[in-house]
Amino acid sequence: MGSVIQRSALAELRARFRDEKKTVVFTNGVFDILHRGHVEYLTKARALGEVLIVGMNTDDSVKRIKGPRRPIVGEDDRAFILSHLDCVDYVCLFSEDTPGDLISEIVPDVLVKGADWKIGEIVGRETVEKAGGRVATIEFVPDRSTTGLIERILDQCA
Repeated sequence: MGSVIQRSALAELRARFRDEKKTVVFTNGVFDILHRGHVEYLTKARALGEVLIVGMNTDDSVKRIKGPRRPIVGEDDRAFILSHLDCVDYVCLFSEDTPGDLISEIVPDVLVKGADWKIGEIVGRETVEKAGGRVATIEFVPDRSTTGLIERILDQCA
């Protein structure tokens, strides 16, 4: 089981893992209404290193990105659920629209995003590659998305 970590503790944590020569993987997202696609994605991300840190958007940033009706599940519950997945070591909330600043603070060895992102458009890519790390993409599980779940629920209620 992982833990939810305060942003202020990241530098010390990252330094410890660097000293221990552990490969740190970072990914981020909203993770609203956790589903199979999320779990498979996070499991594959974790397999790329020894420590998985997940940056999770706060409720305010989700509203800016996804609209006023999101998130469905609040940040405390989303962070709790993510931190209890075996593949997740740490969850750190961020309030910005992108994880760029958080990535600059962590400077992970491996930065992971979904394969729907072009490598050149991934926020934090330059920071990670400049430090000698790499960027990886992971294919999504077809027909598994929070938006799809919400649409199915709304269709059932109509």
